[in-house]
Amino acid sequence: MPLHWKLVIDCADPHRQAAFWGAALDYTVEDHSTLITRLLGADAVTPDALTEVDGHPAWRTLAAVRHPGDECDPASDTGLGRRILFQAVPEDKQRSKNRLHLDVHAGPGGRAATVARLEALGATALHDVREPGGEWTVMRDPEGNEFCVH
Repeated sequence: MPLHWKLVIDCADPHRQAAFWGAALDYTVEDHSTLITRLLGADAVTPDALTEVDGHPAWRTLAAVRHPGDECDPASDTGLGRRILFQAVPEDKQRSKNRLHLDVHAGPGGRAATVARLEALGATALHDVREPGGEWTVMRDPEGNEFCVH
């Protein structure tokens, strides 16, 4: 049986990253407020673990996005399929190249428009690559994580 997985990205501001990647990928930003409210009522979590995002309680150090076509747990809004979890860590991103990165596929003829849309969301285009195997644009998300647009 295949293993279930999620991609976890360390970051400084998980809610900013979730908002960017949710818009970039057209994914759903998870809303854990129902679960948080239930846990608060049961004294299972303390308010210092929380923040407020768009008028709703949210985890201070965690935020996630999920593919809109995949199932989710209705009690927690946690995605059960393709999902990216952003986790706040105290360390800054190192200046070296990421060892793991996302490739975003814009479709035939859509790369330039996708790059422009992602720049408008806060990404930065670094350079274009043209090789016999294909062409892509290397970009950075708002926290400096590299990704490619094909």
